[in-house]
Amino acid sequence: MEQKEKKAVSEHKKSCTNCGAELKYKPGTKHITCEYCGHHEEFTHATDGFQELELKPYLQEMGSQSHSEKIMMLHCKNCGANQHIEENYKSLHCVYCTMPLIIEDAYKEDWILPGAILPFQFDQKKSHQIFSKWVKGLWFAPNNLKKATLDPQNTKGLYLPYWTFDAQLYANYRGERGDYYYVNVPYTTTVNGKQVSKTRRERRTRWSSASGNINGFVDDTLIKASHQNKNPIPRKISNWNLNSLESFNTGFLAGFVTEKYTIPLKDGHLSSTKEAERIADTWARQDIGGDTQRVHHIDMSLSQETFKHILLPVYISAYRFNGKKYNFFINGQTGAISGNRPYSFWKIFFFVLFIAAIIGAIIWFSEK
Repeated sequence: MEQKEKKAVSEHKKSCTNCGAELKYKPGTKHITCEYCGHHEEFTHATDGFQELELKPYLQEMGSQSHSEKIMMLHCKNCGANQHIEENYKSLHCVYCTMPLIIEDAYKEDWILPGAILPFQFDQKKSHQIFSKWVKGLWFAPNNLKKATLDPQNTKGLYLPYWTFDAQLYANYRGERGDYYYVNVPYTTTVNGKQVSKTRRERRTRWSSASGNINGFVDDTLIKASHQNKNPIPRKISNWNLNSLESFNTGFLAGFVTEKYTIPLKDGHLSSTKEAERIADTWARQDIGGDTQRVHHIDMSLSQETFKHILLPVYISAYRFNGKKYNFFINGQTGAISGNRPYSFWKIFFFVLFIAAIIGAIIWFSEK
């Protein structure tokens, strides 16, 4: 099921029963609405927890067909991203580079259905306001960049795929506990041309052997599920509050683009195991106590492992300047913004001249 490594995204569309226009999810609510006639539809979703799947059967490819479905994908020949196509699509553009996609090139691919979703908390209009405010505050930004952000069509809402892993962790450890103590150390220095003896306090560490075992529940280890070599999501906006996750419902996807995972479950599990090892090391150091610790060996095991595929919200804006593409990102839950940007050579040049002129004027007046 996961042999393909192409990036894939889908855009979920549903038509209004009154006028036939597209229904879209209204961020922060539980309904989809028509922007033309005002018709809206409530959608229900499960409230009895998230769909946690047992990990082992999926890693053995025994449960790969359970909780899965086929989706239609389109390949962007410009940037390499792949996006989903529905039968009622008339036109579609790549969410990353805005280039048109060719509907005749669609192909089918399986994916594990999401078990939970973090819905968008504000709409495209609000995201565009955040983008515009940020761009206007950029120093030395080209004027064309500021003009480009005036078009809201350049801003798209995208659900990013992630894996989360739960497990019961147990580990034995061996290490050392370090306790600080202080001693007075004599030294000689020169004061007013004379040699003077003084003392100073220096810290020492007293080490003692330590061993023991630790155990606990590792909840929702978050691992990204898509390769983003060309369009990496900045760390600055990658902080979501997972306590606000909702049970998955396709209603949340209406009007937004959804990217398919391209990092296989088994690779995500390897990354989560490394994170569990880091957690085990932290727990061992807490158990050892003292002022500092050395951990020489940890024998860790994980049991009762489960996982889920989740979707997290981000707004993306693409812009081209002098033949180069730039992306800007907003966290669809918190509003945090980050991105790469071009600089105006002439604005920097004239600013340097201005500073040089001020420095020259100061020197000239100081010498008069």
